[in-house]
Amino acid sequence: MGKTTLDVVVFGTANIEYITYVPELPKPGELVAGTYMETCFGGKGANQCVAAAKLGASTVLVAKLGKDESGDDYLNHLQQHEVDVTHVQQVENNPTGMSEIAVSENGDQYKINVAGANVFLTAKDVNRAKKSFHDAKVLLCQLETDMNATMCALRQFKGISLLHMSPMRKDIPNAMIGLPSILVANQEAAANLTDMEEVTNPDQARKAAETLIGKGAKSVIITMGEQGAVYMSKKSKDMCTHVPASDVPHLADSSGAGDAFMGSLAYHIARFPKLSTEHHISAAHSCAAYSMGRRGTQPSFPGKESAKNDLCYSTPTFSVIPPSSPQHEDGAKTPPPSIVAPTPDEAHSQKEAEEEPPRPAPPPPEDKILEAPPPRTSEEPPKVVETSNEPPKPVETTDEPPKPAETADEAPVKPVDTANEPPANKA
Repeated sequence: MGKTTLDVVVFGTANIEYITYVPELPKPGELVAGTYMETCFGGKGANQCVAAAKLGASTVLVAKLGKDESGDDYLNHLQQHEVDVTHVQQVENNPTGMSEIAVSENGDQYKINVAGANVFLTAKDVNRAKKSFHDAKVLLCQLETDMNATMCALRQFKGISLLHMSPMRKDIPNAMIGLPSILVANQEAAANLTDMEEVTNPDQARKAAETLIGKGAKSVIITMGEQGAVYMSKKSKDMCTHVPASDVPHLADSSGAGDAFMGSLAYHIARFPKLSTEHHISAAHSCAAYSMGRRGTQPSFPGKESAKNDLCYSTPTFSVIPPSSPQHEDGAKTPPPSIVAPTPDEAHSQKEAEEEPPRPAPPPPEDKILEAPPPRTSEEPPKVVETSNEPPKPVETTDEPPKPAETADEAPVKPVDTANEPPANKA
C-alpha cells in the first residue's frame, strides 16, 4: 500500500445550527409561526470540510469547539464522516459556536451567529498543523475566522488555496485579495469588493473580475445563483468564461448551497488537477443544486452514492463573455461604428455649413449677369437698381424700399426702373 495522500485541509469555524422554517421571514418586531425546526452541525469551515469528505476526499479540519456536550457531539460527528480531527481542539470554559437561521418558503433566510470557541482559532493553530498544510493539495478558508489567522494560513500554504469571501466583511485588507490561488465571491461580495453598485449579470461579473484581478487576485470565481458562475484568471485575463448553473428541480433550502459548492470545488480540484477550472465549477454546480433540493446544511450534501464522481470527465457547458465597450458598461446602446456623435462645437459648425451651402445663386448685387459697369460722370453716379431673379418685367426693386425712387427728382440723374438694361448716363 502506498502512502495515503491528503486532499483538502480546511481552516475555519464549527457551529451548531438551529434552523427554523417559516412561511415568510418576520419583519422587525413581528412574530411569525414556524412550520418546522431542526438542529444541525454547521459552521462554514466544518460544512465545507464535510462536503468534500462526503464526496470521498481525504480531509483535515483545523478548528475549535467548546468543551461541552455540543462539542463532544460534533467531534463524534466529524469522525463518522472520516474527517481527521487531530487539529480540532476543545476549549475549556467556552461554549461551542452556534448559529440561528430562519428559512422562508421562497428560500430567503437570515442568520445570527455567536462565535463561542471559534474566537480562539489563531495563527498559532496554523503552525501546529504545519504538516497537514505541507501535505494537502488544497486549502479552504472563509471569513468567519480571525482575519490575521486566515491570512497566515493562506501565506503558509504552498498548494492550491481557495478563499470563500463569506460572510462578507467591511474590514477586508487589500493584501488579502492576492493571497489565495482562487478567490470565490458571490454577487453581493463582488460588488462590495469592487465598489460597484451591483453585479446582476455576466457582463457586470466580468467587469468585477477584471477589477479584482487588477487589485492582485490570481483568479476569480463569481457565483451568481441561478445564473451560474463567472471565471477569470490573471494568466489569461483577456478570456472570461460563464459556466451555467445546474437545474434545481425543487427548492427546499438554499442555506448549504454555497458550502456544498466550495467543498465540491476543492474535492474536484484535488482529484482532477489536470482538468480545466470550468470542469471543476460545473461539477460544483451539480453538488450545490443537489443540496438546494434538501433541508439542512450538512445533511443536504451529496455523498459518493448521490454525486456522480465522473462529472469532471464530461465536457462542461460554458461560454466566453466578450469585453464590454464603455457604452455597454454604462447601459447605453452602442452606435454603429460609422456614426460618431459630434461635439457641440462640431454640431454648430455643421449647422452653419448646412445653412450656408456653396453659393449656386448669389444675391443679385453679385450676379454677374445683372451687374452693370458704373457710369463715368462728374456728377453723382446713378444708383444701380437691384433686381430679383424673376423673369424680366418692369418691377420695383426687391432689396431696396421704393422710397429712394420717390426722391429721384432731388438727384442729378433719374435711375432706370428696368431689370434688363443698365442705367443710362444722362448728362
